[in-house]
Amino acid sequence: MSELTLLILQLAFLALLWVFIFIVVYAMRSDLFGQRVRKLKDAAPAAAGVAAAGAPGAASAGAGAGAAASVAPAAPAPQTPAPKVPTFVPAPGTELSGPPHATTSNASRLVITSGAKSGSEIPLGNEPLTIGRSSDSSVVIRDDYTSTHHARLMIWGDEWVIQDLDSTNGTFLDGQRVSAPVHIPLNTPIRIGATSFELRR
Repeated sequence: MSELTLLILQLAFLALLWVFIFIVVYAMRSDLFGQRVRKLKDAAPAAAGVAAAGAPGAASAGAGAGAAASVAPAAPAPQTPAPKVPTFVPAPGTELSGPPHATTSNASRLVITSGAKSGSEIPLGNEPLTIGRSSDSSVVIRDDYTSTHHARLMIWGDEWVIQDLDSTNGTFLDGQRVSAPVHIPLNTPIRIGATSFELRR
């Protein structure tokens, strides 16, 4: 084997080694510090601020026109429609017998069914619940498969939905990975890491 071939192989091996190190460091950083929590919807644009920043030439308009403009009622700001939350699709053949969605009126507790805290119950209010390894989470789960800020339970309308917060190992509703905020049926298992829980009456 020539020296040139040996040098090329060494450089290729070194490049692959650095790529592997970068992937490991990025995954550890994401798992330790978490991702920025994405808002489910953006605030509506401030239409009034845009109207106030009118063209400079408007200041030279006559006093009568200015008075008329001040009397005219302001046009209502356009309403931004709220984004739709995907509805959970049950397994084929169970559509008619599936449980109803968990709502603020029919779901009163979160019951942990498996994992280190199996048997624990957490009362549900009207506030969102964050789930993860971080000590500032509403539900703290400490295992190797749970991210710092893993998922969030929140109320959309009057129904509970689950949102994955870009976790490393994913959030699963009835065995299906959650890729967007989705409605939660009553008594349906949600799995995060080695822990499973359900919303119950």
